[in-house]
Amino acid sequence: MVLITYDVETMTAAGRRRLRNVAKQCLNYGQRVQNSVFECVLDPAQFAILKHRLLEIIDPEKDSLRFYHLGSKWNNKVEHIGIKPSFNPEEDTFII
Repeated sequence: MVLITYDVETMTAAGRRRLRNVAKQCLNYGQRVQNSVFECVLDPAQFAILKHRLLEIIDPEKDSLRFYHLGSKWNNKVEHIGIKPSFNPEEDTFII
């Protein structure tokens, strides 16, 4: 399990386009759990591909990405409280 978070500058049209493209790539590999937060179950090859794609999109002078590697025993590390329903990403299928 990898938790991916991002902050993309949206004051310009180019920034808004980068934001949409980052979200699109993350949606291909995981589940959005907050506006700019995705939970992704990835093997090392998938992670390398996604990271490479995201690094091609963002502007490191204006945007940021964070990758939190929670590992295979992530269930004990994630606690959900609140309105958005919880899900099990290992049971859902994502199109890549």
